[in-house]
Amino acid sequence: MSKNIITVLAAVLLSACVAYGVVRAAVPEASAANSTTSFDGSAYRTVNLAQTDYPDFTYAAENAVDAVVYVEVSVKTTQRYQIDPFFQFFFGDEGMPQSRDRVQKGSGSGVIIRQDGYIVTNNHVVANATEVRVTLNNNKTYTAQVIGTDPATDVALIKIDAEGLPVVEFADSDNLRLGEWVLAIGSPLGEELRSTITAGIVSAKGRQMPNYTGEFKIESFIQTDAAVNPGNSGGALVNKEGKLVGINTAIVSTTGSYSGYSFAVPSNIVNRIVSDLIDFGTVKRVMLGITGGNLTEEKAAELKLSIRNGVYINEVQKGSAADKAGLKKDDVIIQLGSTPILSMSSLQERVNNYHPGDKAQITVFRDGEQKVFDVTFQAITTDNGTVQEDGSVAFYGSMLRTPSKEKLEMLGLKKGVEIVSVGPGKMLEAGASEGFIIQYVNDQPVSSPKDVIDIAGKTKRAIFIEGMTANGKASYFGFGKNE
Repeated sequence: MSKNIITVLAAVLLSACVAYGVVRAAVPEASAANSTTSFDGSAYRTVNLAQTDYPDFTYAAENAVDAVVYVEVSVKTTQRYQIDPFFQFFFGDEGMPQSRDRVQKGSGSGVIIRQDGYIVTNNHVVANATEVRVTLNNNKTYTAQVIGTDPATDVALIKIDAEGLPVVEFADSDNLRLGEWVLAIGSPLGEELRSTITAGIVSAKGRQMPNYTGEFKIESFIQTDAAVNPGNSGGALVNKEGKLVGINTAIVSTTGSYSGYSFAVPSNIVNRIVSDLIDFGTVKRVMLGITGGNLTEEKAAELKLSIRNGVYINEVQKGSAADKAGLKKDDVIIQLGSTPILSMSSLQERVNNYHPGDKAQITVFRDGEQKVFDVTFQAITTDNGTVQEDGSVAFYGSMLRTPSKEKLEMLGLKKGVEIVSVGPGKMLEAGASEGFIIQYVNDQPVSSPKDVIDIAGKTKRAIFIEGMTANGKASYFGFGKNE
């Protein structure tokens, strides 16, 4: 071997040794039990598994798992039989069963939020349940009472008779960051897999779930890739501190099983809902009173705006909180309180944090300038017969008042009751419209809101309304009281 070749080989070996020494010097020493060594093509690298190279979920899991429970429900259904006309002709109806009651079982998960037995779960887990049983992580089983439900957010509150229970502390879900690690805890496939823990990251915030339908469509879900299956419904989504950031609610899947997309109701919404259910037995929800959508590139260009995020107002409901605050069509909402508004879902989430009577400042873009308005939030629904400040009376989501003489004369009527506004409720669903004059309720003439309330109150089944639309056309509609 020539002297030059030997010199080159020596240099290569020396370089390799130096490189290896540098790498080894840069990597902290690790015990054999907590380390792994790999060759990356140029040098061997030792990674210390005990360091923060990999997330450690042990504290979060141990802190939260005992407060997540298994929920089993019983739902009684009635199965009706179709009787064969041949047997009915010869034997009649006597002695032949017309229907049979069946009890169906279902299950989900829940999260203990107070030591005295209050547990939050999903509305769809306990809806129509005739019996709810809760099994703790220590295998103790209790019969639970449904305290209240909120279909709009799919949140429900149940309670067991127990004290000194482990709880999960609420975290501020607004502080969640994209890519942050989270754990999903629940019973994914029934009692056999109770207290299952899976990990993932926050994939998106303020997400609208595909094909979601609800009375108020509160859509601002946390999307994660933590493995969640149907039995996880109502279970906990916790951060690395073991604090509650959401209630696992649904998955998007073509097979019915987990496909990588799971959704949770943010803890701030959950906390607000369960607080109302505990304090009032119902949810005190408010409404801003606008229709619109996310600001688009086209709409921003049309309005000559320099911004590209916000909520464009297409219509302001008369008499609503937005109307009284001074908001108008073509305004773009960019901030509510101190929170920037980037989309309709983020606006819905922020509005849902307020109670009736709460005040806030709302910032909009109008005519190329920022303007700030003071808004006082109003209740989204009011009990029938409740009289508002302007004298109007609540009736199944609408507001009624005695019409002016001028209005009656214009329509050629002597008396009636005017529908001032229509919000979410049975009246809207039945086809009621603003400006409609109610003349008859269940064939009885009416001349004041009190007449409408009294007649409807005495009706056991359906309410049938006849009258005239705002443009003078005779019309009618109806709805069932218990639908």
